[in-house]
Amino acid sequence: MQKILGYMRRAITDYNLLADGDKIAVGVSGGKDSLVLLRGLYLLKRFIGFDYELIAITADMRFGGKPGDFSGVAEFCEKMNIPYNIIPTDIAEIVFDIRKEKNPCSLCAKMRRGILHEAAKSVGCNKIALGHSFDDAVETFVMNLFMEGRLGCFSPKSYLSRRDLTLIRPLVFAPEKEVKRAAYKNNFPIVKSPCPEDKHTKREEIKNFLAEREKEDKGFTERIFGAMRKADIDRWAGKTYDKTVNTEIY
Repeated sequence: MQKILGYMRRAITDYNLLADGDKIAVGVSGGKDSLVLLRGLYLLKRFIGFDYELIAITADMRFGGKPGDFSGVAEFCEKMNIPYNIIPTDIAEIVFDIRKEKNPCSLCAKMRRGILHEAAKSVGCNKIALGHSFDDAVETFVMNLFMEGRLGCFSPKSYLSRRDLTLIRPLVFAPEKEVKRAAYKNNFPIVKSPCPEDKHTKREEIKNFLAEREKEDKGFTERIFGAMRKADIDRWAGKTYDKTVNTEIY
């Protein structure tokens, strides 16, 4: 986890993600990203210099009308003494059976966000931490460019005025391969997604495209990310980026 902690510390410093007294709801899907994020925030608390509280929250989509098995995640949280809330939902039924969405990811994500926001507020949290990585940021930027014809991405830090919640993404400097390595090396209790759309989405197409380009042209994704920061797309520049000379301050 040492490399992951370095990436997280950089993001926290660069984007002012944490403050004393924060009560943070960590969105835990059971995937590698969210588990590495939760563990990273737990470990960082020992030396990062901020006093904050963590609560793990899972929105159970209940595929087939049955609760998902998050027992391994519950044990994972218990060992760290982190409260864990599982919110049962009817998302899978609504998206796949009732609405029969041809492109279900958008509606699914919107519903999960709403449930997570409501759950975070109900337990008194002021921030929500999400496990988006470096690769997620580049993929989102390219998806928006190719499929919507616009320059945009999610932000490392966003304030939701209607909810009075701040979204933070402490893993945004961590490459997916490092997140995956940390999760498997430490035997985190990864919950395999039962979603029928898993590995068959537009995002997966973009992921494969970027992987092929990276093989042919090493540094391709890094240059895209660098361009996002130079142009300060959706506040990606960060406080250590000197936009006047287009260089980073280390």
